[in-house]
Parts: sequence; structure tokens; C-alpha cells
Amino acid sequence: MTISDTDKIVDFLKNVGINIRYTSIESKTFLPGILIEQGQLLIDREKLKYPGDLLHEAGHIAVTASENRLKLTGDIHQCGHGPAEEMSAIAWSWAASREIGIHPEVLFHTDGYKGASPNYIEAFLQAHGFGYPMLIYWGLTNPPGKSDGYPKMTRWLRL
Repeated sequence: MTISDTDKIVDFLKNVGINIRYTSIESKTFLPGILIEQGQLLIDREKLKYPGDLLHEAGHIAVTASENRLKLTGDIHQCGHGPAEEMSAIAWSWAASREIGIHPEVLFHTDGYKGASPNYIEAFLQAHGFGYPMLIYWGLTNPPGKSDGYPKMTRWLRL
């Protein structure tokens, strides 16, 4: 029996402390089958189109300060997330994908990232990614080039 990318991702997210609930999502969502509600990742298995999107949305939860995590609901941009959090969520999701061992195209699928997925894959594979400086600032990782540096994480959730 092989484990699906979705199951690998969900197991990882649960293990690092991201709360997950499977449910039917009737409202319109930014990403198919995924909704953040009170800091929890809701997943509609019937509507989930791209498993890698789970990592990106979980990244938003992970890079949110713990005291604000429960305030994340719906559109994260209306919850105070700006460009720094967006880029950090992408960097976090890349680190998570490396930890899980999923293929880069699962995370950066062709229908996502406004057509820039191949560029993101190339940048992160060449260690020229972005967003990780904030992960360093928040104490989630160390600078690249160190044995324990990005994309390895020292912690998966911002305090």
C-alpha cells in the first residue's frame, strides 16, 4: 500500500501541531477544498484539488504568532497577513515539502502561483528561494549553509 501525498502532508501537519478537521466546505474558498477557520485547517476531501496547497495554507497558520493564530479565519490577508507572511508561508511550505519528501511539483503545481511554479521550483532547488529570512528572524530555522540551516527547521510553529 502506498501512502498518498495528501495523507503524508496531513500526517506531517498533525505531527507539527497544525489542527486539521475534515469537513464539507460549502462556502467559496481561495483554494479548492481548503479553508482556515480559527487557526484550524479545514479540508474537504471531495473538493481538494492540489494536496500541495495544504502545505501553503498550513504555512500561513505556522508563521502566525501563537497569540494571533486562533484569529485566522477565511481570507488571511484580511487577518493581517501581508507580503512578509505570504513569502514566509511559501518558504515554510518548501521546507515542509523537503521534510516530507514530496516532489516539488506537488507543492508548486502548474495551476498555482500565478504561473510562476517552475520559477519557484528552480529558485528553491538552487537555494535562491525567498521568505526564509523571516523564518530565521522568528527563530524557526537557521541561515542556509549551516548544517541545521534552511530548509531544515528548528521549530515548525512560530511562538
